[in-house]
Amino acid sequence: MARRREDPKVQALREERCLNPRPEAVRDPAFASSEFLDARDLVQVKYEMVRRVRVEGDAVSRTVADYGFSRPSFYEAAAALDAGGLAALVPARPGPRRAHKMSEEVVAFAQQRLDEDPDLRAGDLVEAIEQRFGLRVHPRSVERALARSRRPKRGGTR
Repeated sequence: MARRREDPKVQALREERCLNPRPEAVRDPAFASSEFLDARDLVQVKYEMVRRVRVEGDAVSRTVADYGFSRPSFYEAAAALDAGGLAALVPARPGPRRAHKMSEEVVAFAQQRLDEDPDLRAGDLVEAIEQRFGLRVHPRSVERALARSRRPKRGGTR
């Protein structure tokens, strides 16, 4: 059976983390009757929701119901819009922002163990880190942290 090709706009919205997971919840008539407004575009939906309250003076409770959001989501979107414009309405990437378990102390410990025994593999270091610090880390996280620690620091004088 041939696989249906995904709409290019849906694919682009998904790649940019802007695909509304619940476009069917948007019941605002403007979205149903407009070629421009697209309930699948999360940034557009949030912007229009905030605009509807601020510019047209609609009640927050009625507006959030029409747009498929909660009141806290509305206030969060309004604050994000005020703080950073349209770009702030794009959801942040999920997951940790940095190697939060691989502190300087943990990396120094791993480097010390590696200096003592250069034949150690990342998996061996994972075990040693768990025994010493009680942290479960992935071998690739150890490899990345060690590689970062070996890089020269930026901003030095020449």
